[in-house]
Parts: sequence; C-alpha cells; structure tokens
Amino acid sequence: MQQSAVPELAHAHPSPIHWLATATAVAGVVALSSVLQPGSATAAQPSTGTEAKSAPAAAAPPTTTGVAFPLACGRVKAVVAKKATGDLDGDGNPETVAVVHCDSAMGTPPDGVYVLTRAADTKKPRVVATLVDPKDRLTVTDFTVRAGAVGATLYGYSSSDVPSCCPDLKTPAKWQWKGNTFVRSTPDQAHSV
Repeated sequence: MQQSAVPELAHAHPSPIHWLATATAVAGVVALSSVLQPGSATAAQPSTGTEAKSAPAAAAPPTTTGVAFPLACGRVKAVVAKKATGDLDGDGNPETVAVVHCDSAMGTPPDGVYVLTRAADTKKPRVVATLVDPKDRLTVTDFTVRAGAVGATLYGYSSSDVPSCCPDLKTPAKWQWKGNTFVRSTPDQAHSV
C-alpha cells in the first residue's frame, strides 16, 4: 500500500460541524457587507471657473383639458380619442396633437385632428392648426407623432352614397411643419378598403 506524500487534510472529509462553521462564516460576511457600504462614487471634473450653464428644461406639452376645439357637437361633448406630443416646429417646445370627435352614442362620428401649443406669455393651450376637419367625414387610425411629423391613416368615403358605417377609402397621411404651415403628404396612393 502506498502512502500519499501529502498528509490528509482535516477538511478532506467534512463533518456536519465543518458545514455549520462554513455557513456561519458566510452569513457573517453577508451581514457585515450589508452594514458596511462604500461611499457613493463621484466623478466630478475639477472646477475651472468657467462652468457651463445647463440648458433650460423643455416646457411641458400643452394639455387638452379645457380646450375649446372647433367642433360643433350640439348637446354632446367633444372627446379626445387620442393624443401625442412632440416638437413639430423645431423651436424646442413640444406641441400636442389631438384626435377629437363628438361623443355620439350611435355610429362612428368623424374625427378632427388639431395641433395645440402655448403662447410664450401664457400657459393656456390653444388650437393653432386643424389637420383634419370633421366636415370631411374621416376616421383617424394609426395615429403617431414621430420625428417632427404627424402620421395617420384616414378612413373615408368615395361618395355621399356610401353609408357612414362602412368607409370605402383608406389613405395614409403625413403632416410636417414647413415654413409657417403644416404641409400634408400622402406616402402611398389612396386605395379602397
């Protein structure tokens, strides 16, 4: 029988007391590390005396609450069905674009799409542009404000003989601020539904 050159170590055959001692030591390390936390790290640059001033925070987008939309609803109220915000004119302040229709219990009321902003001297939001007039009998879906443009899919009617329940035209539309007005483009040709 050969004998090993390395004498047997005590931990080579662990007993329950060894496991208990190891578990106690690990629990002690975990408990101690939760009490002793390192200080917060700072990565401040040395002061040069010419600190840059931070840019002012962008204004909050206008809300739709209390806005009188140019929509004739009679006895029912106007409902904001969808809204999105973004800087449409590149001035650094966001505008709000709202899809609004009359709250009708029956049928599909036509939508209006309105752009809201705030004047520099007041916090009150106001309508500055109508992108879709409800008189055009259109329903707005796939509504987005992205990269300074308003996008939507418009469902409409090829003639006044088409019932209001069943629009037969689908037109993608996009509006962008150019100069001093919103210019509408049609990414694809209008087609029947």
